[in-house]
Amino acid sequence: MIRITSFAGKRVAVFGLGASGIATAKALVAGGANVVCCDDNASGLQAAADAGLATADLKEANWAVYAALILAPGVPLTHPEPHWTVRAARLAGVEVIGDLELFVRERRLQDFDVPLIAITGTNGKSTTTALVGHLLREAGRDVQVGGNIGTAMLALEPFVPGRHYVIECSSYQIDLAPSLDASVGVLLNVTPDHLDRHGTIENYAAVKAQLVLQAKHAVIGVDDNYCRAIAAKLIDAKGADAVLRISSRPEAMCDVGVEDGDIVLRRDGWESTIAGLAGIGSLRGAHNAENACAAAAALLSLPQPMKPTEIDAGLKTFPGLAHRMEQLGRVGQTLFVNDSKATNADSTEKALLSFKGNIFWILGGKPKAGGIAELVPYFDRVAKAYLIGEATEDFAATLEGKVKFDRCGTLEAATKAAARDAAASLNGASAEPVVLLSPACASFDQFRNFEVRGDAFRAQVAALPGFSAFRSGA
Repeated sequence: MIRITSFAGKRVAVFGLGASGIATAKALVAGGANVVCCDDNASGLQAAADAGLATADLKEANWAVYAALILAPGVPLTHPEPHWTVRAARLAGVEVIGDLELFVRERRLQDFDVPLIAITGTNGKSTTTALVGHLLREAGRDVQVGGNIGTAMLALEPFVPGRHYVIECSSYQIDLAPSLDASVGVLLNVTPDHLDRHGTIENYAAVKAQLVLQAKHAVIGVDDNYCRAIAAKLIDAKGADAVLRISSRPEAMCDVGVEDGDIVLRRDGWESTIAGLAGIGSLRGAHNAENACAAAAALLSLPQPMKPTEIDAGLKTFPGLAHRMEQLGRVGQTLFVNDSKATNADSTEKALLSFKGNIFWILGGKPKAGGIAELVPYFDRVAKAYLIGEATEDFAATLEGKVKFDRCGTLEAATKAAARDAAASLNGASAEPVVLLSPACASFDQFRNFEVRGDAFRAQVAALPGFSAFRSGA
C-alpha cells in the first residue's frame, strides 16, 4: 500500500466504494487522515464496513469540515451532470480529486527517485501498460504496474528510490488529477468514446491531453487529428526534444515507427534500429506494432533510458495481455485467440486486420451503437462467423449474403462449432485457420464482464481434444 500522508490530521470524504475506492480509503487512513466513506449502493457501504472503514450518509454532511472529496473514477464529475456529492463539495469550496491525484501528490511529497510512466489513449493502453511493465522487469528494474489495469494504484507497493511505476490512466482518472506530472506521459490515440461522461469529443481529447502536456517527456501517437494537434502544441511549447511521436504507419511523420518489421528511431536526419517485431505472435497486427513503438519510446525517454538491446530482448518474451489478442494455443494447425476485451467494433477491427484470412470468428453479446457495419470491409478475411447472445439477429442481418454464419446462442456451442469447422478447412486453405473470439460487444447479457467471458473461452478451448497451450508469447 502507498500511504497517503498529504491529508494527515484532516477529514476527507471518499465516495464510490469499488476496489479503487476501498484502496484509496485505506491508504488515506494509513497516512493519518480521518476518512468517511459513502456510496449510493448498499454493497459498497458493506464492503467499506467489512474493511473496517467508517461510513456515513454524506447527504447529511456539513461539508465545511472536509478538506477534500475523493471521488471514484466512475462517478460523474461533469456529464451528464455532476454527482450530488460533487455539487455539495463545490458549493462548500471543497476540492474534488481522485486516487491518481493522491498518488502524484504523495510522489512529490516523498521526493524519491521514482520514475512514473503514465499511459492513456482510447485503445491500446492496457496492452502498452502491460508491455512497458514487462520490459522493465525483464531488464531487471524494480517495477509496479496498476491503475486502470489490475491493481488499484494506491494498493501498489510503497515508494522506494529507483522503483518504477507504470500506471494506466483512464480519462475519468485524469479528469480528477489536475497536477499529474509523469516522468513520461504516453497518449496513444483519441477516438470517440465516453462522450456521455465528457459531453463532446473535444472535451474528451482535452482531458486526455492533460496527461502529456504536464509530463516531463511525452510520447504521442500521431495517427488521428486530435493527437497530431496535441503533439504540435507540445512541440511548440517545450521543443522537439520533449516529444517522441509514434506510429506504425509507413507514411507517418514520426520519431519512432516501424520499418521492414523493425522499430526504428528517427532523429535529426538519422535512423537507428531499436528492436525487431518479426515473429512475435503476442504483438501481431499494426495496432500492436503501434503499442510496441509507444512502449519503446517511453522507455527511451526515462531519466535512465533502457538500452535498445534490452527492449529487443524483452519484446521477444512478452506473453501478451490476457483477453486482448491472447494466443491460447493450438489444436493441430488451428490457432485459438482470446480477444474478449474487444467490446466494440473498433477493437474487433484490429483483430480482423491481424490475420490474412481463414478466420473462424466468434462474436456477439450485448450490442453497442452501430453494431458491426463498419467491419464489412474485412469480411473477406472471415471463413465463417458464429453468433452468440443478444446481438445475434442484428449481426445476422449485417452478415447475411456476405459471410456464412451459424446462430450458436452460447459461447460453448460457438467454440465447439468453430473448432470443428476450422479443422475441416485445412485442405486447400491459403492461411492457417484461426478461431478468434472477438465479440465486438459487451458481455453483460451472458457474463459479468469481459474477463469472465474470456476465462470461459480459455477453459472451453483447453478442454478440446488435442489442445496444446502456449507458455509464452511465441
